[in-house]
Amino acid sequence: MTTVEHSAGRTVELAITGMTCASCANRIERKLNKVEGVTASVNYATEKAQVAAPDDLDPQRLVEVVEAAGYGAALPAAEPADAEGAEPADALRQRLLGSLALSVPVVLLAMVPVLQFTYWQWISLVLAAPVVVWGGWPLHRAAWVNLRHGAATMDTLVSMGTLAAFAWSLYALLLGHAGMPGMTHPFTFTIERGDATNSIYLEVAAAVTTFVLAGRYFEARAKRRAGAALRALLELGAKDVAVLRDGAEVRIPTAQLAVGDRFVVRPGEKIATDGVVEEGGSAVDASMLTGESVPVEVGPGDAVVGATVNAGGRLVVRATQVGSGTQLAQMARMVEEAQTGKAQIQRLADRVSAVFVPIVIGLALLTLLGWLIAGQPTTAAFTAAVAVLIIACPCAMGLATPTALLVGTGRGAQLGVLIKGPQVLESTRGIDTVVLDKTGTVTSGRMQLVDVRTAEGVERAEALRIAGAVEHASEHPIARAIATAAEQETGELPAVADFANLEGLGVQGVVDGRAVLAGRAALLDQWGLHLDGEPAEAKAAAEAAGKTAVVLAWDGAVRAVLVVADTVKPTSQQAISQLRDLGLTPVLLTGDNAAVADAVAAQVGIDEVIAEVMPADKVEVVKRLQGEGKSVAMVGDGVNDAAALAQADLGLSMGTGTDIAIEAGDLTLVRGDLLAAVDAIRLARRTLTTIRGNMFWALAYNVAALPLAAAGLLNPMIAGAAMAFSSLFVVGNSLRLRRFRSTAQ
Repeated sequence: MTTVEHSAGRTVELAITGMTCASCANRIERKLNKVEGVTASVNYATEKAQVAAPDDLDPQRLVEVVEAAGYGAALPAAEPADAEGAEPADALRQRLLGSLALSVPVVLLAMVPVLQFTYWQWISLVLAAPVVVWGGWPLHRAAWVNLRHGAATMDTLVSMGTLAAFAWSLYALLLGHAGMPGMTHPFTFTIERGDATNSIYLEVAAAVTTFVLAGRYFEARAKRRAGAALRALLELGAKDVAVLRDGAEVRIPTAQLAVGDRFVVRPGEKIATDGVVEEGGSAVDASMLTGESVPVEVGPGDAVVGATVNAGGRLVVRATQVGSGTQLAQMARMVEEAQTGKAQIQRLADRVSAVFVPIVIGLALLTLLGWLIAGQPTTAAFTAAVAVLIIACPCAMGLATPTALLVGTGRGAQLGVLIKGPQVLESTRGIDTVVLDKTGTVTSGRMQLVDVRTAEGVERAEALRIAGAVEHASEHPIARAIATAAEQETGELPAVADFANLEGLGVQGVVDGRAVLAGRAALLDQWGLHLDGEPAEAKAAAEAAGKTAVVLAWDGAVRAVLVVADTVKPTSQQAISQLRDLGLTPVLLTGDNAAVADAVAAQVGIDEVIAEVMPADKVEVVKRLQGEGKSVAMVGDGVNDAAALAQADLGLSMGTGTDIAIEAGDLTLVRGDLLAAVDAIRLARRTLTTIRGNMFWALAYNVAALPLAAAGLLNPMIAGAAMAFSSLFVVGNSLRLRRFRSTAQ
């Protein structure tokens, strides 16, 4: 349990165990909210509860409320180990594999008469019993907990159906005629009353248990990644740091840093914690945290943020925040709070079961009473009632979600779209607004040379060759962009002599006997050079468009202006248009300056732009849009997008981005272009439609056979055929997703 103090009460965080579906989370939430002064939000995916409670409330009271509801509440570990998250999935995997190995021969023996050797039914019993009892134990336990609290879910229906099928099979084998040598299930389809003591339904009990376990296993695998974004954020920071002690550098773990410590950051190193520069000057690449595509020049007195990268010179920084007070730690908290506060997505099967289960139970009781009132034998009455429960057992319903999800996710992987779980699909249907990060999402996220404007009499190739030579010696991202373009266009670059990196201004050196300057206009002022004519117009136009202009001079005159910018991805404009076709309103959200954002938005066709926002502001923007009644999808790739991705109704993370953003999102776009986002939303919606269709037809076959069961006309082969045909229909319907085509094809 983690407790955070607030001015009016406090927020208590509980780790919840024992939940099997979203309805469990809703039940716990209702119980907690009944406590006076408490407002609770329970998240099934992260298995945590955020509880706003009065200061005088003992947190143990909240634990007792959860336990009284039939679930567990515990103190979460500060840094959960991977093994803890892996345990539920691994345990389910063992049950699934064991149940699958035992169920296959049971189903084959029941459905293929030629395989029904003497005493085959007893072999089926031996194989099916561990599946129903051991494999289905989590389902039976969950059904019991739900029934104790007056609720019915998929677990209730599966548990009742499988136990009824297994119990009736035991009765038929031990007390009826099904255990006799030579007993077979004849391959006939007749609607007639027969001796139910000749029939066994072990294949139904085993197969349904295995199918449901398969769905639960895939769901658990998705859930085990819920904490990965937080672990990735914690791993993002520097592991150790060179602290100044009595004028000497001493390397210590970052965790031992204290406020006021002075530490050294060399070029290429991560800044260990939030602080203020005391000595030196450099360019700091903060794009992962802030979204700024252009590195920020810093010098004495400037604030720097932990986990950003020093791209230039040596810095001496004084620590102002450490540990939980840093911006990185605050972002981790925002991600976790956004995940926990996410709207609950009720599993479709549970919603169906909540209605279907009471109806089936009521129909079974009515059948029993009806037969008894009609004066029929007790055996016949119980046979018809149990038959109602058996035919209602959701064999195809157990397949409906996992098969569609398996085919849909498989097709998505081929198209560069990874869907993290069935709970994601429900979110895609109501989305009406898509918020797009700029850097790395709409644009490439890398500085590139986009134009070279030369003074009269200067050749482009010559200017680029000289600029590339002097910039090649610098580690600055803008310098690297110029040098890379020069090498690609002009070939091998000449050597540079007397190179010097001028902090915050640019570089200088001697190339082919020429004294060269490259950098900001302020650098020219120091040398008494003036910018006018074509280069001046080029510089003004570039800066008006939000691009970076690098002035190049040699031998006492300005020779060229090189324009560097973060370029728009080739597919972005087409993707924006197709997102509009899906009924979505695009919004550009970025930490970059307004001029850059407006220029990019105009290029790709976005009308609404929100620029110059910090990571916390991105979350607030998403919350504001949600508060206006909009259902928001967020597409991003950086650490600064992680909390907003988690807060959004649907988070789409670019696979080319950071691990933190990928884990915080619901859908991962491996291809790294916005057309993949279009495919992701289309495929998710198609998959959800398929699941809904599967659910309808799975129930339709069961409901159609219910009158036959209630009338005592349930032939075992009709029951088996109905189960098999509904399952085949569900599988076939799901396989249609393989024909899904990408918009890029």
